[in-house]
Amino acid sequence: MLKNTKCPVRKVLKIIGGKWSMLIVYYLAKPQRYSGLKVSIPDISEKMLIQNLKNLEKFKIVKRKNYNQIPPKVVYSLTALGKSFLKLMPALISLGKKL
Repeated sequence: MLKNTKCPVRKVLKIIGGKWSMLIVYYLAKPQRYSGLKVSIPDISEKMLIQNLKNLEKFKIVKRKNYNQIPPKVVYSLTALGKSFLKLMPALISLGKKL
């Protein structure tokens, strides 16, 4: 079933199936700057955080807001679609406690 490219599960896993994606979504329940995410997920490399944020932006899960100020300020937040992933968190947390 997962070989079918139209499979809904496959579509979701393509976006959030990586090691870091759901953690980023979890910590973006409240908008954060890049540095806040780095503090929240200290074991992620800068390269992986940037790569995952770009991927989540590409799929319209995360939005990036640039503020025209000095020093530059960028805030990441969840889109409406991104917020729908938060509904999965209680089940993931419950499952994680059982493992």
